[in-house]
Amino acid sequence: MSYTDKIDAMRGELRALNKAMPEATRAFGALTKAAKDQGVLSVKEKEFVALGSALGQRCEPCINFHVEALMKAGGTREELCDVLAMCIQMGGGPALMYAGHALACWDELAASAPA
Repeated sequence: MSYTDKIDAMRGELRALNKAMPEATRAFGALTKAAKDQGVLSVKEKEFVALGSALGQRCEPCINFHVEALMKAGGTREELCDVLAMCIQMGGGPALMYAGHALACWDELAASAPA
């Protein structure tokens, strides 16, 4: 399954979850918006933090979403690799494995992005 397919499938699962428990998911969405829209860090910087947290938690769907969001926020592959290196330094072998997923996701999404 491609990373694009994984992202689309997770979005479908989240839509079902939103219908099943709208108040809780709305509250989570409000928390997400407040965290992203407030403070001194840029959205790109916040996406780097979120990606590092997702990698540390070993949440592949989260990694995929935050790689996609990082691209939209203007991140570069070089910046991604710098952040991944720090994640590996902090998380060791497991982080190395998930960093591989993050880079593969980036490369697939970048290859399919309009020029």
